[in-house]
Amino acid sequence: MPGRSDKTVPLAVKIVVSGGLGVGKTTFIGAVSEIDPLGTEAAMTQVSVGVDSLEGVESKTTTTVALDFGRIRLDPTIALYLFGTPGQDRFSFLWDDLVEGALGTVVLADTRRIEECFPALDYFEAHGAPFVLAVNRFDGAERFELEEVREALGLGADVPVLECDARERGSVRDVLGALMDRVIGARAAPRRRAVVARG
Repeated sequence: MPGRSDKTVPLAVKIVVSGGLGVGKTTFIGAVSEIDPLGTEAAMTQVSVGVDSLEGVESKTTTTVALDFGRIRLDPTIALYLFGTPGQDRFSFLWDDLVEGALGTVVLADTRRIEECFPALDYFEAHGAPFVLAVNRFDGAERFELEEVREALGLGADVPVLECDARERGSVRDVLGALMDRVIGARAAPRRRAVVARG
């Protein structure tokens, strides 16, 4: 047909990357984004003293104050738009807007500060959103078996728990692929139940 483009327009999928302060959300998105990632990093100032706990990440000097944003095509048919949430409780009022319309979530965990991912887990479990837990491996951090992490966080067997190096593009792509498998499975389940009920 004259004038028709042969280019495939990818399906746009919104994905959220969440977790506590200093867990690696900005790094995760930056490692995989095919565009220059948008960040809202600001220097940590005296205002955060006594408000944001830096125990375990004392060398952190900047923090996300609104969101991180990046984009990656998993294949020619799917483009993931990645939105990173701020990690501090005082910016949690932004989460509802960032999460609206998202099909799934990556929750990053740091075993040095495992309790920091509870607010994100509680939030996404309450919203019924499909998510995976990615244990970000920091140099020098004690390593635990993934099943130990699952048990410590009280996650069900249906939630994928993976290792991740947020600095490595391939590792990040693996996590995103696992999330998409979970999203597709979650969306297919109601249809399977409907077919069984009609049968």
